[in-house]
Amino acid sequence: MDIEMIAMTLIGHAGETKSLAFQAINEAKKGNFSETENLLKKSTEEMLKAHELQTDLIIKEADGEKMEVGLIMVHAQDHLMTAILFKELAKEFIEVYKKLEKNNF
Repeated sequence: MDIEMIAMTLIGHAGETKSLAFQAINEAKKGNFSETENLLKKSTEEMLKAHELQTDLIIKEADGEKMEVGLIMVHAQDHLMTAILFKELAKEFIEVYKKLEKNNF
């Protein structure tokens, strides 16, 4: 797989990670915490797929394989890091919704 295809695949997995985390927040807002957990699990699976691609690239570079890193790959890395951060923030929002539900707010 060439570097541009890898970058686009990273962007796809990162986008799905973020989308699923956002859906999880919406389900938590409705009090549907079982679906929330399901969506967070799927979000994590997508994130791990992206992280695996990223790790493969790091290993190749560490083994001496030089890769030309262009704007598309930088963009892909930005998407991945943003998705990871968003997923972590989503978990925090969900905990707040759980506490609100528990306290009948």
